[in-house]
Amino acid sequence: MKLLIGFLTFLLVLDSLLMMLLVLIQLPKKEAGLGTAFGGAATDALFGAGTGNVLTKITKYTAALFLGFSMLLSILIAGEVKQPKGPGVEDVLKRKAGSAGVVTPGPILGTNQLGQATSAAPILLLPNTNILGSNAVPAPAK
Repeated sequence: MKLLIGFLTFLLVLDSLLMMLLVLIQLPKKEAGLGTAFGGAATDALFGAGTGNVLTKITKYTAALFLGFSMLLSILIAGEVKQPKGPGVEDVLKRKAGSAGVVTPGPILGTNQLGQATSAAPILLLPNTNILGSNAVPAPAK
């Protein structure tokens, strides 16, 4: 299914690029605009004097293909989303919450009269780092 969606997306992009090119090279009704900038006389020489009719027909077909590819892709992608792919995020979270049990907080650290920690939990001491850099002015004495 993903291969088909990728292929149709590729065809849709090619069709849209072709349609943009066709719209830009068409001759306007007043003989001015982007159609003449891209060589309106060259398309007359290549396809004949009635190039507006040929380009208009091809543009209609590419627009119909664009609409068809877009609708088909939207149907295919919507059908792919509805297919169950396994447990959802909510199911996984409920299962993990049920198996983990109740989490209780650890003991609160306190200090005795000597300033030592009373809990058996290890205390992590970080080295004194100067965050402000070496040019920092010392704090005034109190």
